[in-house]
Amino acid sequence: MSKSTSTPKKETGGQATAKADERLQIFKRLKLILSRYSPPLTAVSDYESRYELVSKKQVTYRGKQVDQVYFGAVIIQGAYVGLYLSAVYDEPANLERIGEDLRKKLKGKSCFHIKKLDDSLALQVEQAVKTGFEYYEREGVI
Repeated sequence: MSKSTSTPKKETGGQATAKADERLQIFKRLKLILSRYSPPLTAVSDYESRYELVSKKQVTYRGKQVDQVYFGAVIIQGAYVGLYLSAVYDEPANLERIGEDLRKKLKGKSCFHIKKLDDSLALQVEQAVKTGFEYYEREGVI
């Protein structure tokens, strides 16, 4: 007797939908945290799966005249939600001010891979965003 492959497909599809729903909920919560800083920051992407903030202020930053400075973003990606915080890259000391659980999620220079978001991690994200915002204020970017 041959085995049916329909049951695993249904389970996989259901799991995929559940994970997509979970990523969407994580995205919405992280977007809410970032959006508290708009204004003075400006959203240059505001979609169901991508939200990006910049400071639209003409400044000399890192020796160059620029019209805007990238602040951060939240983007639904393959198996995680990416949280990008430029202040971590621009000033490595800001990384030391980030909670340990969030720091463990850092992949690369400024992207955090968030697969699960509990209240404790959300609080660490809030603090990291606030730290980044305050850093850019001190730098005269905002």
